[in-house]
Amino acid sequence: MASKSINLIISIAMLAFATLCFSQSSNGGSLSPQFYARSCPQAHQIVHSVVSRAVAREPRMAASLLRLHFHDCFVQGCDASLLLDSGNGIVSEKGAVPNNNSARGFDVLDQIKSALEKACPQTVSCADIIALAARESTVLAGGPSWDVQLGRRDSRSASFSGANNNIPAPNNTFQTILSTYTRVGLDIIDLVALSGSHTIGNARCTSFRQRLYNQAGNVQPDFTLDQNYTARLRTGCPRSGGDQNQFAMDFITPARFDNNYFKNILSAKAMLNSDEVLATRNKVSLGLVRKYAASNEAFFQQYAKSIVKMGNISPLTGSRGEIRRNCRAVNT
Repeated sequence: MASKSINLIISIAMLAFATLCFSQSSNGGSLSPQFYARSCPQAHQIVHSVVSRAVAREPRMAASLLRLHFHDCFVQGCDASLLLDSGNGIVSEKGAVPNNNSARGFDVLDQIKSALEKACPQTVSCADIIALAARESTVLAGGPSWDVQLGRRDSRSASFSGANNNIPAPNNTFQTILSTYTRVGLDIIDLVALSGSHTIGNARCTSFRQRLYNQAGNVQPDFTLDQNYTARLRTGCPRSGGDQNQFAMDFITPARFDNNYFKNILSAKAMLNSDEVLATRNKVSLGLVRKYAASNEAFFQQYAKSIVKMGNISPLTGSRGEIRRNCRAVNT
């Protein structure tokens, strides 16, 4: 009887193991924070070292590297398609409206890739480098840390049209922004928390000029924006010209990752229309803005959860995609 029971237990265990293997195989692999524990144990330290030097030279680089993670994941998933240059049938996403003369930090990722190729040739993907650099940048700016899920592979294609259509724009309506998030599996909580990334970094005059001069097509400013703040922005953002002039999105602590972004929204000093609508167009999002403005800890906890969730958007795993030798070009 005991022998039969043992055999039954073994059979069940083998069936469970076979089911697990089939599940992982059918999904093409899975992500794990320990993915490179054996194949490239120094990966985290290499990324940290290069990003630390870059941010020390230019604090704004933290925001630039974090932004690349967003702009990559919202276009055909977190697959480093954003890093590909044009050529060999590829039209680079770098030239799309949200990225052109705006996305930056590619040279830092190149430095990371070069160091990793020397230490662990063709092992760490460019997609994972983006994700790791985003985490390091956030922490260096004083923000939260999180366990980065790893094991993504790199795409062999880019989507210029996807970059133009799937990345939330600064002048979008609340519903358009929310739809962009829900389309990739994120929700309103993720939207508000991840918008907190705007606590660091700059915005160009062209991204918010309409709020200063012609918000509703009636040659009037956006009166939901604090008038003193409007006047301050106008000094560097004229009615015409100066498109590339830059302003800190959080004027209180521009280089520090904290919850002042949400406090600015509640005081009518959100620079971008896409930030302002979080408090004026939806009661749920307004409640979340108030929650995060009141508690830096609550903001950090949810941000960490939401960015891990974003990093899981349609990754290429298993045998799909490739591990690029050069982040700017597919392997040949």
